[in-house]
Amino acid sequence: MESGQKLATTIEAANQEAYRRVLAGDPILTDVRLAREAIEGLPDRTILHAGPPVTWDRMCGPMKSAVTAAIVFEKWAKDLGTAEEMAASGGIQFRPNHDFNAVGPMTGMTTPNMAVMIVENRTFGNRAFCTVNEGMGNVMRFGGNDQEVVDRLKWMADELGPVLGAALRHREGIPLKSLIARGLTMGDDMHMRNAACTGLILREWAPALAQTASVINELPRIYDFIAGNDMFFLNIAMATAKSMIAAAHGIDGSTVVTTMARNGTDFGIRLSSTGDSWFTAPAGVVSGLFFSGFSEADANPDLGDSCIVETVGLGGFAMAASPAVVGFVGAGTVAEAETYTRTMAEITIGPNPEWTIPALDMLGVPTGIDVRKVVESGIAPVINTAIAHHEPGRGQIGAGVARAPLACFEKALKGFDESVAKL
Repeated sequence: MESGQKLATTIEAANQEAYRRVLAGDPILTDVRLAREAIEGLPDRTILHAGPPVTWDRMCGPMKSAVTAAIVFEKWAKDLGTAEEMAASGGIQFRPNHDFNAVGPMTGMTTPNMAVMIVENRTFGNRAFCTVNEGMGNVMRFGGNDQEVVDRLKWMADELGPVLGAALRHREGIPLKSLIARGLTMGDDMHMRNAACTGLILREWAPALAQTASVINELPRIYDFIAGNDMFFLNIAMATAKSMIAAAHGIDGSTVVTTMARNGTDFGIRLSSTGDSWFTAPAGVVSGLFFSGFSEADANPDLGDSCIVETVGLGGFAMAASPAVVGFVGAGTVAEAETYTRTMAEITIGPNPEWTIPALDMLGVPTGIDVRKVVESGIAPVINTAIAHHEPGRGQIGAGVARAPLACFEKALKGFDESVAKL
């Protein structure tokens, strides 16, 4: 084992390299394809889901419901009842999205014939994937599983995806780093508020869509679909964050968190230096504001891959950039939102000078969660997020602020210590 001083020097150098790689990332939205075409090695009869690994018997209600819809969508079963039997009997393989450099909001379903957006980190050559955001209301990510949900997914795969992909290929992609920088100055945090970036990316996309659409009457529905969904950019932000933080994975000696995710049962993290090992703890219930008629008793535990954005300084870490989100998630006052952002700087490697917050005198968002700082300070990463009903198909019932469970970080630090003890 290395001496204490030598180990400290090794960790510092490794973390600075992880930080450098995140800041150097150049994410470009390059294409929209079917998952089976885009994601290398995606097996048949496999459903990718949000969060760390989970078996059917431990899945929460919304995820089980979404799984049955995904099976019907793929035509592996003719109806929801048969789909549930198939899932329960082992006829479907379940894998985390993160096993394939993918991410998905809430239940996070990704299956071979779903349309996925592709973000390429041009600096390092790695790619990340995320499904297209379905919009609000009765949607699969919140456990929706009826014919309306399946029909929408089919339209997205058969019509929307090919049109969006053709336009992206025509214009050779849309750079995302500068677009997110603008969005932060316009009040987005890239987790619970994406209105500005949705408008910005539609403006970037629109000319190429008009130039490449093979059937011109497809465009009104496509424009309406994107413009009518303020959260459309969320999925792009998630793939952007995944492409950037993935470049920092696999650095010996680094204590930087390169994955945070939750499946509605467990919350899990992975570290740069500990490979594919997950460190998990029970997912907590989000504290926030509930829609009329709902309360914390109705809430499912924390759910989704969307907290990948917090690993690169967005979402809850950038709460000070988004005053409009403060009231929506019950975060208190704008001053308290600023405190969230400043506090997150205490558990990260450094600021991102390209993603700055006007309300904090253009301070860069806090970037690169250091598991040592989390454990030593007792400050858990903050995540602003939607709240799903615990019953299948009931959808979103509120929004709030969650804290990642400290137990994940304590286990991860122990795992890191064990790994360096072998050196």
